[in-house]
Amino acid sequence: MPEPEIITLGCRLNIAESETIRQLLGDDDVIVVNSCAVTNAAVKQTRAAIRQAHRRRPGARIAVTGCAAQIDPASFAAMPEVTRVIGNAEKLTYSAWKAAAPVVVGDIMRVRETAPHLAARFADQTRAFVEVQNGCDHRCTFCAIPFGRGNSRSVPAGAVIDGIAALVDAGHREVVLTGVDLTSYGPDLPGAPSLGQLVERILRHVPRLDRLRLSSLDSIEIDDRLFALMTQERRIMPHLHLSLQAGDDMILKRMKRRHSRAQSVAIVERLKAARPDIAIGADLIAGFPTETEAMAANSRALIDDCDIVHAHIFPYSERAGTPAARMPQVAPEVRKARAAALRAAAGERRARWLAGLVGSAQEVLVERPGNRGHAGNFAEVRLDGACAVGTIQRVVIVGAADDMLLGRRACEMSRHPGLVPGSNSPPASSPVEAWMPEHVRHDDEMETE
Repeated sequence: MPEPEIITLGCRLNIAESETIRQLLGDDDVIVVNSCAVTNAAVKQTRAAIRQAHRRRPGARIAVTGCAAQIDPASFAAMPEVTRVIGNAEKLTYSAWKAAAPVVVGDIMRVRETAPHLAARFADQTRAFVEVQNGCDHRCTFCAIPFGRGNSRSVPAGAVIDGIAALVDAGHREVVLTGVDLTSYGPDLPGAPSLGQLVERILRHVPRLDRLRLSSLDSIEIDDRLFALMTQERRIMPHLHLSLQAGDDMILKRMKRRHSRAQSVAIVERLKAARPDIAIGADLIAGFPTETEAMAANSRALIDDCDIVHAHIFPYSERAGTPAARMPQVAPEVRKARAAALRAAAGERRARWLAGLVGSAQEVLVERPGNRGHAGNFAEVRLDGACAVGTIQRVVIVGAADDMLLGRRACEMSRHPGLVPGSNSPPASSPVEAWMPEHVRHDDEMETE
């Protein structure tokens, strides 16, 4: 039976929406490219994906949707490989996919509500992505995403909870809450609930959910309830991705960000003090207009100051129509060099973090057939033997290599219920030898000597 082929580029929100599109299309034999427009490179990748799909299946119908298609539908409609262009709001409606018009793209800025388009299941049977918010009311000077996603709007809590419960029933062990500006959740809903209140309701009403993860957050908008839950509730994974963008105050001001460097460092210090095992990720842009070497150095230093171990580094990319595109530009080769320096600094920090986890206990969700998965801190772990996909394995980390951890399943750890996942120490009343792998015990003894 034919079925749609969906090529997803970009963010986790696109991943969630691609699964909804899959269900709307049913057995329709079409290739859908769900595009991204966060950088010029992302738009080029979208065009490349379209051409590759056409070469692979010359007779197939190709539909393009997503942010790049929403922002510039005419250019994609003009591509000879493209059959249809569908807007970002329209792509979540059955009628748009059944319409005869070659271009179905409305004014995204007029969209005021987000219907609960929640996928009933995901192709990946372990982790599911749930859209709770869409759009953005902020206007950072470098960003074109509001023109692809529209203004901020939220999914009612009841619909979110029902959707997550259905995903858990379908076998998903972990759910990731997604949105364009996740911490803007709620003001457009009755009672103006905060993101913290939504998370609290999810945990209360879906007790069978094993793991809840949050996608990118704006650090300045983390409300007190959300902070308390992230640091106290063990079903919320100890992994937080912050939209920091830069580590220099002047650049942050020119980006029109709402936080300072000191505020970024302060929120991470508060989080680490309350939950030491939390792993920090961040987006950082290299070579923003007017950036000097000293400013770039401040961003590199932020990697250590905020203990960033999951870094997404981007060389600045001009987006037409944005204020930053009219500012004095940094030469492209300088942007690339500064991005490489940021990646090197981030790689060193990550390597130290991974090495520091050797000997720790972790809970790993097995995601691939065989022996691969992620710990709560989102470190990838390769296990010592095949495990069933969708199971959560308690392991001891015995090494780090190839940017991942090596774990040995440790069923015997059940004898020590006081051991906190991520801790490098067993309970005080238990001997280290009861849970630590042999070669780690040996290394520890050598260090003691």
